[in-house]
Amino acid sequence: MRLLILSILAMSVAIVAACGGGGSSSRAATPTPSPTPTPTPVPTLVEMQAASKLASQSTFGLIYSDVETVAQMGHEAWLDEQIAITPTYHKPVVDDLMLMLDRGELPEVDDEFEHLIRFRRYAWWNRTMTAPDVFRQRIAFALSEIFVVSDNVDVLIISPYALSVYYDWLLANAFGNYRDLIEAVALNPAMGVYLSHVNNAKADPDRNTFPDENFAREVMQLFTIGLFELNPDGSQVLGANGQPIPTYDNDDIREMAKIFTGLSYGGPNAIFGQPWPYFQARMQMFEDAHEPVEKRLLSGLVVPAEQPGDLDISDALDNLFNHPNVGPFIGKQLIQRLVSSNPSPDYLARVSSAFNGDQTGVRGDMAAVFKAILTDGEAQAPTNTIHAGRLREPLVRYIAMLRQLNATAEDGLFYSQGFTQQFLLRQHPLSAPSVFNFFLPAHSPTGPLADAQLVAPEFQITDSSSVVTMTNVIDWAVTGNLVLDIEPHFGAVSLDLGEYVALAQESNDALLDRLDVLFTHGGLSAATRTAIAAIMQDIDDVDFRTKTAIYLLLTSPDYATSI
Repeated sequence: MRLLILSILAMSVAIVAACGGGGSSSRAATPTPSPTPTPTPVPTLVEMQAASKLASQSTFGLIYSDVETVAQMGHEAWLDEQIAITPTYHKPVVDDLMLMLDRGELPEVDDEFEHLIRFRRYAWWNRTMTAPDVFRQRIAFALSEIFVVSDNVDVLIISPYALSVYYDWLLANAFGNYRDLIEAVALNPAMGVYLSHVNNAKADPDRNTFPDENFAREVMQLFTIGLFELNPDGSQVLGANGQPIPTYDNDDIREMAKIFTGLSYGGPNAIFGQPWPYFQARMQMFEDAHEPVEKRLLSGLVVPAEQPGDLDISDALDNLFNHPNVGPFIGKQLIQRLVSSNPSPDYLARVSSAFNGDQTGVRGDMAAVFKAILTDGEAQAPTNTIHAGRLREPLVRYIAMLRQLNATAEDGLFYSQGFTQQFLLRQHPLSAPSVFNFFLPAHSPTGPLADAQLVAPEFQITDSSSVVTMTNVIDWAVTGNLVLDIEPHFGAVSLDLGEYVALAQESNDALLDRLDVLFTHGGLSAATRTAIAAIMQDIDDVDFRTKTAIYLLLTSPDYATSI
């Protein structure tokens, strides 16, 4: 996409002073007319469709005027601007709510834990609906589905700071370096609780206790290198026997487990083994509980005995970070979360190259990785290729609907518990049923997709029941103006469909043209458009006609699949 912002050259005005006789006199400079600003070009239809597709891949949804801004700026310039925005964190929202609770300003509940459980959810919905760093907020959600921590652990669900601070660390590192990201994840106390390496002590043979292996296994299997050796294009490296080559074995897990010993909660009065959790600081190393022996890690790395525990962790994370698998293994999952369930080998190889720093000279530069993912030609590929698109995640689909239909809150807060959404949509951030997220990256539903050896991860939480539920949720929001689980004492939320009603008053085609650009990026099929138009013709009331058209498009396969 060419850059559409035009620079206007400033013109300088010379002031000439004249001197004469026995004194001096001055002559006013002739005013120079200000240059006429060059009007910003109106984006073409093709540019608007491309910008809309980028918005759907990189955000939770933009209104039409914001899509116009993307088209006018150009994709890369808009992404750069978004990357530069200061992160909008969730913890300040929780801080405010905790103060309100202390001052008795919240409604009475039977159990104070009811408030504490909701606070981090309020924060997530507030920031998702209002934060200006829309790109970063979407990326943090994608990262949360790889670096999974979940409130299905009691201590995490009742601690308002546990998951809000964890999410903030994902936000903070979203466009930084992957090495810093995996360290932040490894030392976060919420992750320490979830994967049980907080208060993980060195071996005690007399008591027959040994280091917990949970995090050691998952940091390799899920967060860095995966199960098998990979080529840069994501294909498996095969051994002499024609079989995939494992990246690690049980001995490697045991050695890695020794690395992550001696960590406990940080904060004031910290001690190893403390039962009271503290979630607002990274975990602290306690050398007396750290395994002092030599550790033998991947690629022949030997971590020497008696080395400080923090240095052991740094060496181990460097060892994983520099493994050649990280680019293709993590790159593919990020492409799946943002662009396509089945990226081509060439696409993945280009993203792996970006991760490896082949263009920037910096390995693990996540800003470069995400730009490579979103500006690649395959991200804007024709919709008739097997590598194009994915099924929209139900939660992302719901939020995009709210944002694109101008959802407004009376008090601007958008505080939602999210429990109804979680029940109906089978998703809520940081509430996955297991460390493997809501769905597996390699899930392939039985039928044509499996026969074609294609994957469709989101179909793992999609069936006839969930399809009907999603349809009902859209109906409630669009035609009934019912936004789920918004706390009424903070202010009601409603959709502002005024601009769409105005288009419907102009003509049915004008409305459908706008909906096609905004929601389906020009991919609305002729059959779907014809069916919607036929129904619109029989509805005289313009408000109801507008809502019906929006409802039908949002429940169509054309919108459900992001292509």
